[in-house]
Amino acid sequence: MQTYFTIDCVVYSFYEGNLQVLLTERNEYPYKDWWALPGFFVDKHEEMEDAVKRISYELTGLKDIFMEQLGAFAGVKRHPQGRILTVAYSTIVKYDDVKSRVRPVTDYMRQAQWFSVKELPELAFDHNEIIEKSLQKLKTSINYSTVVYEFLPEKFTLTQLQQVYEAILNKPLDKRNFRKKIANAGFLKELSEVQKGVSYRAARLYKFDKRKFEKTFAVE
Repeated sequence: MQTYFTIDCVVYSFYEGNLQVLLTERNEYPYKDWWALPGFFVDKHEEMEDAVKRISYELTGLKDIFMEQLGAFAGVKRHPQGRILTVAYSTIVKYDDVKSRVRPVTDYMRQAQWFSVKELPELAFDHNEIIEKSLQKLKTSINYSTVVYEFLPEKFTLTQLQQVYEAILNKPLDKRNFRKKIANAGFLKELSEVQKGVSYRAARLYKFDKRKFEKTFAVE
């Protein structure tokens, strides 16, 4: 018996103070004209890793991005055509690195567009559930992984860092307590540089010390 399953991709970025997720507008049934996560069927003789690369490129235009497996979703009613399992993957990309590259290269989707996770439309299939699970994973990994810094440029301000934390946790943080906690962690390197091209008082720039982080958490 032929088993059908799909790949769905949760692609996150951070832009204008908001955590963003990349959605595509479907151009075929079921759920024609609905927004959905980038996803499609895996070919019969295709390895899953190859399918992830192909689908993420065809539906978003993005190449060479690392996707981490999030989990499998197999609800009885998740697909109108029957019980079709999907394996969801997630990744984080820097907005400035991909903003000019995001566009579908297939007729399956009309367009790809960033949405704030706070203002998502009603999505096709069970994609709201998939995003919710991936957000929970982001929250639980925030204190023991490099996930926060993957959203930021190489050089960033403490305000930018706090904004990413607040976006993931979906709550405001006290500025003084936050900066004290970050300083005590010891994973930032203060630079002699400040912001450029801003109309307000330029803030000090910092870099993430990945080697010190990996030594602390014994990452191999």
